[in-house]
Amino acid sequence: MKEEMRIESDSIGAMKVPKEAYYGVQALRAKQNFPISGRFLNSVFIENLAKIKKAAAITNRKINSLEGKKAEAIIEACDEVINGKFHDEFIVDAIQGGAGTSANMNMNEVIANVADELLGGNRGVYSKVHPNDHVNMSQSTNDVIPTAGKLTVIDLAKELLKELEELEKELINKSVEFDNVLKMGRTQLQDAVPMRVGQTFHAYASMINRDKKRIENCLEEMYTLNLGGTAIGSGVNAEMGYIENIVPCLGEITGYPLTQAKDLFDATQNLDGFVMVSGVLKACAVNLSKMCNDLRLLSSGPKTGIGELYLPERQNGSSIMPGKINPVIPEVVNQVAFHVIGHDTTITLAAEAGQMELNAFEPIVFYNLFESLTMLKQAVETLTNNCIKGIRVNKEKCLNMVNESTGIATVLCPQIGYKKSAEIVKIALKTGKNVRTVVLENGIMSEIALTRALDPYAATEWKEERKKAIS
Repeated sequence: MKEEMRIESDSIGAMKVPKEAYYGVQALRAKQNFPISGRFLNSVFIENLAKIKKAAAITNRKINSLEGKKAEAIIEACDEVINGKFHDEFIVDAIQGGAGTSANMNMNEVIANVADELLGGNRGVYSKVHPNDHVNMSQSTNDVIPTAGKLTVIDLAKELLKELEELEKELINKSVEFDNVLKMGRTQLQDAVPMRVGQTFHAYASMINRDKKRIENCLEEMYTLNLGGTAIGSGVNAEMGYIENIVPCLGEITGYPLTQAKDLFDATQNLDGFVMVSGVLKACAVNLSKMCNDLRLLSSGPKTGIGELYLPERQNGSSIMPGKINPVIPEVVNQVAFHVIGHDTTITLAAEAGQMELNAFEPIVFYNLFESLTMLKQAVETLTNNCIKGIRVNKEKCLNMVNESTGIATVLCPQIGYKKSAEIVKIALKTGKNVRTVVLENGIMSEIALTRALDPYAATEWKEERKKAIS
């Protein structure tokens, strides 16, 4: 059955639009112009765009620029989008030319058509509520889109922070669980000095805690908006009452402590705040990837690798090698990290490439930044639940490697001196005996003194230190 169409027109000309569509001619034209990624606008971004339109309608009504019934219809339409309705009407590609005008007009058209119907009108006629004159009143793409971008970064970052909090907690749990297991520390993949497995995991927890703080700190800039600056920061086409009230109104809707930028020209043309967020996410990705590299190495084997850790068995590791199990969870986190690092490069280039009073490349910045936040959140979630929680330690293997390593001679230097320690290493290498055996057989140190030298931190002291760190 042939789809019924309606005719809409814009400054380019007339165009057929599906009769039942809530989007309009400008959104459809953008869909045809930008068949780029095949992915539509982020749903959180859509909801934040609707919140901005709602705030604008409330503010314009307050200063008597927008008639009450029109404002009420726009507000009701915005609430429906905010609550998840009509999201399939947002048809423009996430990557688009025009600095986000297509996304803004897609929203304006949907809200206008929904509001028009609420007032008894028909889709595509805009006789009662117009996309530009009423829904977009006192606004520009150039202050609406970056504002929606910032709100979306805040929302998505909060979800990531929740997962990082859970990861940190589980790493702390493992640091306590593995507190009494001695292992060999390594530098440059070579034997270094003894340490505890718990100390390894607490170092990871400290690293994640630092990532959390960085993300929290960089979000502060996201609360400062250029909304009210309209096209280039001058506030053209917006009344002073609107400019002064729009950000506080949006703050009430979102519940965020939003402020208006002191210099709206600066806030409209520069994207360095997003670059900073991306850089912090890259640092987090690097840390996660480094930890996952360690987990893969420490669990390598099961017979010919290091084999100090047992990672949870999640799936068969081979279509040809029976019984093979791979570290698939750390591997997928590694890949997400590579992706985030690449996104950071794109965001950096896009921010640098802006000219004069506007950066036209916000769509690619947001596409990559939103994806970095979402993928990191999901990667951290699977790492915590499908790997970290189920890690076990091979105590016997850890102890054997400590005893067999010549590296333990290092910790004997304060007690017996460097020269004597070096002699012990030579004897061990010549005879095939381990350092511990050579020390004890030659009466160089007692069993108790040797044990203390290898593990200078008492278990009770370590646990107290962990409790303080957690609190």
